[in-house]
Parts: sequence; C-alpha cells; structure tokens
Amino acid sequence: MASTVDAASREAVVLEKSQPGAFPLVVDGRPARLIVSKREWPGVARVARLLCDDLERVSGVRPELHEVAPDTSVDTPMAASPGPAVVIGTLGRGGLVDQLVRDKRLDVADLQGKREKFAIVKIDSLEEADAPTLVIAGSDKRGAIYGMFDLAAQAGVSPWHWWADVPPSRRGDLWVAPGRHTLGEPAVEFRGIFINDEAPALAGWAHEKFGGCNSEFYAKVFELILRLRGNYLWPAMWGRSLFDDDPRSQRLADEYGVVIGTSHHEPMMRAHVEWRRYGEGPWNYDKNRDALREFWREGIRRMDSCESFVTIGMRGDGD
Repeated sequence: MASTVDAASREAVVLEKSQPGAFPLVVDGRPARLIVSKREWPGVARVARLLCDDLERVSGVRPELHEVAPDTSVDTPMAASPGPAVVIGTLGRGGLVDQLVRDKRLDVADLQGKREKFAIVKIDSLEEADAPTLVIAGSDKRGAIYGMFDLAAQAGVSPWHWWADVPPSRRGDLWVAPGRHTLGEPAVEFRGIFINDEAPALAGWAHEKFGGCNSEFYAKVFELILRLRGNYLWPAMWGRSLFDDDPRSQRLADEYGVVIGTSHHEPMMRAHVEWRRYGEGPWNYDKNRDALREFWREGIRRMDSCESFVTIGMRGDGD
C-alpha cells in the first residue's frame, strides 16, 4: 500500500532500550494505559482493543484500556492513576485529542485538512502527575486506526499475524523513540482488494471456521486491510452477498472505516445472487425495467450512510 513516506526507510519507532526523550510503552513488565474517549468513533475504540491484544502478544503483559466518558478531562484519569498513558483519538471528534489541541499541548498543524494521516508523538506530562503521555492522533477515523496499527507493527506484530500465522517478535521492554512519527497521507486514495474466485478453497475454509462468509469472517478481512493501510473491499460474490447473508457485515465495514464497493456484475450495491433469491422476471432491462429498478433502489436504501462505491451499469448474467 503506497504512501508519501517510504516505510522501509524509516528509523525504528519502537526500541528495546531507553534513550533521552523516549516514551515507556512497556517497561519492567508494566505497560502504559491506553485512554480513549467514548466520544470517539466506535471503530477507533475497537482497534484500541486490538492494540491491547497486540502489545500483549509482544510483551506478555496486557495494557489496561480506559474508555472515558465524553466530557471527561484528559487529565482526570492521569491524575487519578499516575503512570505512562497513551491517548488515542481523532481530530475534530470532540474528544481527548481536541482537548489537548485546545490546551495548546498538542500541535496538529500537519494533520489539519489531511486524509488518513496520523501522528504519534510524546507530549509534556502534567506537573502534578507522573504521567508521561504518548498521543496517537488521526486526521480522521482511518488516520487514527492506521496510527495504532503502525505502532503495533513497529512493536513486532505482522499485519499477517492471524492470516499467515506469523509469530510476533517477543520483546521485553518497549520504548517509543522520541520525535514525531508519521507515514504521511497515502499516495493513492482508495486501496484494497477484490475477493474473487473464492470458491471452493476460501469459501470452504470460511464455512468450517466461521459458518460462512459472515461478519466474523469479514471482521478478519477488514482488520487485515487496515493493518496493510488499505481502505477498500469488493466482497466475495460467488453465490454470496455480504449485504444479505449477514447484514452486520456492511455495518461492521463502515464502523472499521472500510469502504465497500461491488464488482462489475453487481450494480447499485446488490449482489447478483440476491436477484436469484428475490428477483422476479428476467435479468433484462428492456423486458423487466420496473422490477429491476425497484431491486436496485433497495440496494441504495440498505446502503444508507455507509461509506460505499456504487457500481452503475448492467451486464449479462454470468459475467
């Protein structure tokens, strides 16, 4: 997945030994807390929980995740329980990151107006609390998610850890290097995959593992796409419908920030198998215009506010 910054040329973000100005992520078996506002995007909170999983995989100890009430001051959990903290949030969401910006403790000039960009940076501690603070700030929802997954990758968790059984790099102490860490904006706006020709191999495996290509299966797909800094998916289509087989899948994609499109054979957000299930009459616009138009309208109604790409056009059945 392309970026304006060459990821391979970056200096190490997560270190095993301290240096001046570094942030103690996990030291002597004690992990920093993660703090997220309940005002945050649900997908950001979901990935914060995955970051806890990742840090436990690497260090053997699990960080606590504090999901604080919407109007909670960012200083409250730090003063109440001294120690290192990682504050996670999205610019403009009205949560903890915006508080830090308002208080002039966090500079976000390089994030404002940007697409899918993040910054990982240590900020000054409170005078009254021993609370070194690391901030993972996103210019938008996907930016914050990419920031968390980037930290996990730098700590030693491969994006393929689940799909390809890649073991994490076990470490003792984890320090975040001083400085401002980012990968910039992605060079290509939409980046993703098409699950094509999935039967019988992937489809059979998904049936054995999850009971089908349902929301449990797609949660793993969405996570992989985001770990690879993608944001786009054409779902499986051979006798399947992401939308109809398990309606939770479409909402889950939107929660994660994965844009859903459909193949050249699936106009107006309707999988072709749905015509076989619910359509009446021939798949022929000249002969069955009204039924087809209503069928397609339902795809757009069902899409609602979910971030989507709509295919327009009609092909013959069977591609």
